[in-house]
Order: sequence, then C-alpha cells, then structure tokens
Amino acid sequence: MIQETVTLILSTSLGIALGIFYFGGLWITTRRLPGSSQPALLALSSFLVRSLICLLGFYLVVGNGLTSSLLCLAAFILTKMVMVRHLGYGSHAEGEMNG
Repeated sequence: MIQETVTLILSTSLGIALGIFYFGGLWITTRRLPGSSQPALLALSSFLVRSLICLLGFYLVVGNGLTSSLLCLAAFILTKMVMVRHLGYGSHAEGEMNG
C-alpha cells in the first residue's frame, strides 16, 4: 500500500516536472524566436528535445500501470494550465483582452 502511494506521488511529481520542462521550454523558445538568426532551426530543435525528453518520462511511468500514467498525464496538463494562467498568452493577446 505504501509503495503504491509513493509510486503515485512520484508519477504526479514527474508529470509536473515534465510539464514545467516542456511548456517552460516552449515559452523560452518563443521568446527567443524574434532575435534568432535561424528561427526554424531553433523551433525544430527545441520541439525535438522537449518532445523526446517528455516521451522518455511518460515511457518510464507507463510501466507502473494505468493509474500512474493517468496521474502523470493529468499533472502535465494541469501544469500547462497553471503556466498559461501565470505567464499569460503574450503581450498581443493581453492587449486584445484588456483593450
């Protein structure tokens, strides 16, 4: 019972960490794109690195069962929602919402 609880807590924590990594990396990438000399290469390489690391993380969790997998995915998605609320949609969208 304790081992299952620890596994579920670790799965949720990994989902949060993966969400912060993926969406934080996306946010950083989009902030750097305007000043980049090769924006397509930056966007593609960022996407590949972020995706591969997240796929590896989810792959590690899948071996622990359906409940762990769903908790990890839910934490990943909730992290995205929190980050969007915290960081906003960007200055263009904020101007439309406030103006």
